[in-house]
This record gives sequence, structure tokens and C-alpha cells, in this order.
Amino acid sequence: MSRLDWSSSSIIASITVDLFANIGENTMAEDALDFLISREDLRETTFEASSVVEDFGHEDAGVLLKIDQFALTANNITYAVAGDSMGYWQFFPARAGMGRVPVWGFADVLESKDSAIETGERLYGYLPMSTHLVVRPERVTERGFVDGAAHRAALPPIYNQYTRLARDPTYDPAAEAQQALFRPLFTTSFLLDDFLADNDFFGAGTVLLTSASSKTSYGLAHLLHKDRAETCRVVGLTGAANRAFVEGLGCYDQIVSYDELANLTDEPAVVVDMAGNGQILKALHYHFRDNMKYSCTVGATHWEQRRLGEDLPGAVPTLFFAPDHAQRRIKDQGADDFQQSLELAWGDFMSAIGDGIEVIEARGRDAVAQTYAKVLAGEVSAASGYMLSLWPPE
Repeated sequence: MSRLDWSSSSIIASITVDLFANIGENTMAEDALDFLISREDLRETTFEASSVVEDFGHEDAGVLLKIDQFALTANNITYAVAGDSMGYWQFFPARAGMGRVPVWGFADVLESKDSAIETGERLYGYLPMSTHLVVRPERVTERGFVDGAAHRAALPPIYNQYTRLARDPTYDPAAEAQQALFRPLFTTSFLLDDFLADNDFFGAGTVLLTSASSKTSYGLAHLLHKDRAETCRVVGLTGAANRAFVEGLGCYDQIVSYDELANLTDEPAVVVDMAGNGQILKALHYHFRDNMKYSCTVGATHWEQRRLGEDLPGAVPTLFFAPDHAQRRIKDQGADDFQQSLELAWGDFMSAIGDGIEVIEARGRDAVAQTYAKVLAGEVSAASGYMLSLWPPE
């Protein structure tokens, strides 16, 4: 692992950041802080002090969390892009016009007014890009609980669950970064694999994965390569700059650069689109035409290159919303069996990851602002992953 020195206070020009010039970094370490994103322009951000800690002192229930660290990936940009249409801004409300991007990470119980939750416990789950969060535990078990906050009641349950790490047999303190960076995305990969297999790959023998270097594509390619090799051929589509990295993953049967799409054979295929690039999706549909048997949209790596509104040849592009498929599978399979099968697959994937991804840890306001700008601009190497914290370097 490496740790970057983010002591400079320079901020990328396209980002608007209020650095609280009259408040020192050490003082802010004692106060609650939110990193807010403009819902109209994802490039505009600001830091704001929060009253969450003070407000918690006047409440008679709930648990106050100190958010320690979280992963930031292109997946979180997808949450922001779909913040209004898919409800992601609702998880952690902010003032009008602004939002708090959800992230996956780790938090410690700073104060508990719930007898079932102990102060000092370490948790893993869905968090805002903030220093603190108040949750209201419900359905508490030794393994975890659900946040019963009223504003989250109608939101997908898979995002409202928190794991109590001291009681989680799969937890490895030394692998926190891998868990935060990969596990949420691998869960989507796992569900996609199950969905495609459950539908017999829609009669196709080829699975095309755009943004082949992305963590979700990597996880899905790993599962398809490992368990479905006799059923389908996995083709990774990527930019020329990431080709060597994708080749090194060892789980694609063929790798094709975006400028080589015309060289693809046109046998029946399905596409799982992680990139969200309308031009690429259009090119694929016009290349395969009626042989595009299913077109599945998942992510938005290229978030500014909106999908085209025109009708496309072949299957109509359809959004895959992982929480919906998870709920269907849990209903069919049972929660315990589903969780066990996911954990087995996750353990195998963890072994495959090894040390192949460089983890970059960075702390403090400048680190969060600058890294967010890089991820938003698509300037992050596929071979690295960021673990961030709003708390200053120790």
C-alpha cells in the first residue's frame, strides 16, 4: 500500500471548495463535516460543517457513528449520476440542491443509545462522504443490523444493512481496502452472473463487457470464466490505455479496444454495459443488429457521454438494478443460502485479486476533493483504488 502526501491546499480549478479558511485542520478534526456535491453539476462541491453530533446529544435513541474510511470508485459516480432517478440522494439527505454521494466503508460506534449496540464497535456498510452518521438499528443480530431511519424505509434494503465486524467470520482487518473497493461491486457482478445464467444468456454464446478494466466487469468476467466457460465466451471491451491491464487479469477470452469494434464477429451476443457511453453502445448495436440478444446497462463510467435517445437495432437496452434481482433471488433461495453462496464466491474472488490492485490511502479535505475530481474526470488508473477519509492525517 502507499499513502499520498496531500498537504498541498491546491484544488483542481473546476472544483469549487470552501476550505473554511478561518478554521484549522486540527480544529475540524473535532467537528462534524460533510462533503457536498451539486446535484445540477457534479463538478461543483463544497465542505460544510454539520450539526449531527450536537443534534444527537438531544436525542434519546440511535447510534452515532464516526466514519473512519471509505472507498471511492467510478461506482460512486454512478450513484451521483442516478441520484435523482434511482433515489441515491435520499439515503443521506443534504440541503436543497446538494447531495452526499453514498460510499462503502468503515465506521466506529462513537456513542450508542441502543443497548444492543456497543460503543467502540466497528461496522461496515453504506455511508455518506462525511465524518459522522446517525443510524437507528433495527432487526439487530450478532452479524449486523438494518438502519430503521424513517427516510430510508422505502429505499432498497440491501443498502440499509450494516455488518458488525467483530462477529463477521469473513472480515480481515488487513483486507479492509479490498472489501470496500471490491465487495459492493462484486455483489453486482455476482447478481449479473446469476441473472445471465438464469436466462440461458438469452440464447447467445458471447458476452461483451464494456469498461472491461472496471471492478464490476472484472468480477463478472472472473465468474463467467470460472463457472461458465462451456456456456459462453467472454469478450472485454476497453480503451487502448487499459489494454495491458485487462490482459493481465487473465479472465477474458478476447480483448478488443473500442477503436476495433468493427473487427468483432457478429454471432449472437449479449452486452453488459458498464461504461454508459452512448456512442459505444450505438456502435455495438449497429454492428450486431438482430444478433444483439440482450443489452444490459449497469454503470456510467463515461458519465458525460449520455446514452442516445434513438431506437437501436437488436434488443432494447434495459437497466439492471442489482437490488431488485437480489430481492428476487433471496425470495427464491432464502436469505441464508443466498448469503452463503455470495460469501463463497467472494472468498474465491479475493484469492484471485491478490495484490494486483494498488491501494492508495489519502486523508483530509484536500485529499477527498482532489480524488473525487480525478474519479469524476475518469483520470484514475484501473490498477489502483482509493481509500479516503475526511479526517486529517495523523
